[in-house]
Amino acid sequence: GQPAFAYLPQQTEIDRTFPFSVLDFVQMGCWQHIRWYKRLGLDLQQRAKMALERVGLAELQHRSLSSLSVGQFQRVLFARLMLQDAPLILLDEPFNALDARTTADLLQLVRQWQAEGRTVLAVLHDYVQVMQHFPRAFLIARECLAHGPTSEVLTEANLRRARNHADAWQEDAPVCARD
Repeated sequence: GQPAFAYLPQQTEIDRTFPFSVLDFVQMGCWQHIRWYKRLGLDLQQRAKMALERVGLAELQHRSLSSLSVGQFQRVLFARLMLQDAPLILLDEPFNALDARTTADLLQLVRQWQAEGRTVLAVLHDYVQVMQHFPRAFLIARECLAHGPTSEVLTEANLRRARNHADAWQEDAPVCARD
């Protein structure tokens, strides 16, 4: 059936040297629709090609993952997410080290998912991007410091509090009970 969530990890977490083609990698987004002993049906193969077309990489479907640029690989990760068709999408630093055009194209996909009623939870450090594209925010600095409408969360006072909280954190401090 449909997975509860789809996850896009940071690019640094993925070994791109494994000899997959772009299309093979995207088709791995269909894992929940097949068993280990089955092949992808024509409908799922077509969905994978359409996802690559949607992210602007249809012509690269037979290339190896290792030959892609950072931006191209991120587009491939988004195409794989599209095949998972989940109601909750988790994105970990999805626009890190991307050019403005790629970021704009991928943000358009995020807006489409939001319009479809999906929940998109993204870890971002670019506050301007958050303000422009995400209606609700959590401000986290080792713990949740604020949450709610983005304009109420990303205030100068809250951001200062987050910086101070993160700067004061000590990994080796003894555990304290909360009030």
